[in-house]
Amino acid sequence: MDKSTQYKIFNDPIHGFITVPKGIILQLIDHPYVQRLRQIKQMGLGYLVFPAAEHSRFSHALGAMELAQRTLNNLREKDTTISPAEFEGTLIAILLHDVGHGPLSHTLEWDLISDFSHEMMTLAIMRELNQTMDGKLETAIKIFTDQYPKKPFLNQLVSSQLDLDRLDYLKRDSAFTGVYEGSVGIDRILKTMRVHKGNVVIEKKGIYAIENYILARRLMYMQVYLHKTVLSADKLMRNIFKRVRVLIDHGVDLPSHSPSLTYFLKNRPSAKKEISQEVLYNYVQLDDNDVFQSIKYWQNSDDAILADLCKRFQSRSLFRTTFLKSGKTGKLEQKIKNKTKSLLKKRGLPHDDESAAYYYDFDKSYSEAYKYENEGIWILEEQNKAIEFSKAADTKNIIALTQPVVKPYVVHLKGLEI
Repeated sequence: MDKSTQYKIFNDPIHGFITVPKGIILQLIDHPYVQRLRQIKQMGLGYLVFPAAEHSRFSHALGAMELAQRTLNNLREKDTTISPAEFEGTLIAILLHDVGHGPLSHTLEWDLISDFSHEMMTLAIMRELNQTMDGKLETAIKIFTDQYPKKPFLNQLVSSQLDLDRLDYLKRDSAFTGVYEGSVGIDRILKTMRVHKGNVVIEKKGIYAIENYILARRLMYMQVYLHKTVLSADKLMRNIFKRVRVLIDHGVDLPSHSPSLTYFLKNRPSAKKEISQEVLYNYVQLDDNDVFQSIKYWQNSDDAILADLCKRFQSRSLFRTTFLKSGKTGKLEQKIKNKTKSLLKKRGLPHDDESAAYYYDFDKSYSEAYKYENEGIWILEEQNKAIEFSKAADTKNIIALTQPVVKPYVVHLKGLEI
């Protein structure tokens, strides 16, 4: 048989040619639940700051799966026993690890369903697929949920301080944003990975690649993921949906050509007990297009606040983010509220307290490049002994990178001096 008929090849700008074996993996890639990820931006509203950051969750899922193939093959070369079922199960787990993301990735994650995280939806979708595919995802689900006790390192490849998800998105996001400080030496990390006592460790010769990885993660959060304009765009988007829910509660019939988005806005389902079949069905119909199309319609709303917020988004007339030396105080909040009301009045917009609240917001950005407690990265030293990375590293700056960076900020109208 011609081997070319046994595989499908994807050309990826980050990892080169990705070879996918035909069978269950390719069936999953072609499934509508996974194809939907083509319509969800990997970086949410990051494209409003970095024009080329239009890449999708789909390309990230393929990239992470490719890294899994390389890693598992490398581990096999180092005499780690990985059965065909475990190999396939790990590839499925990493391919589907983000299938539960909703529109704009993290931006609206907590706005459509209460008591929710995208990981919960991922697991619900995996279980649904497992039923329709005659139990072929059983091993993948056990690996994804860390219920595969024989080989905990398989779950660590999917979710840990040094998982393949992070390695792909750092490299991919760095390339598409042009922020090359975030580039990671993936090849050296993968080549120096091995299994020690059932867990993933890094050979000592890979220690500087790990240092670069942690530093790159810190820089990407500071320069990209928590960029001040990204923070303001997220607030604007969330305030649009906040206004929509208020109007719906008051009986306003808002035009929307997305029945599934309307379902979530009107019903506000909760995932506290479980994710129902109805919620899952409507969720997998959603992608970025539902949100963008709705905002395009809502900018013509009779409600002045909603129309203004949507026009701002459409024209990229975003709020300004000002970082604060200390957190919110009552005096500062009152000052900003009064100035916001004054600016809204000058612009002929509603300027009562409730209306003004859509135009400013206090929050804190939080980033943590590396957690060494409970789930650290381990370096394999001489005498076959594994040491936690911060203790094995030569440089003292690693300890500094373990400290969370918390930056209070306020998002407000441009032209408002603080």
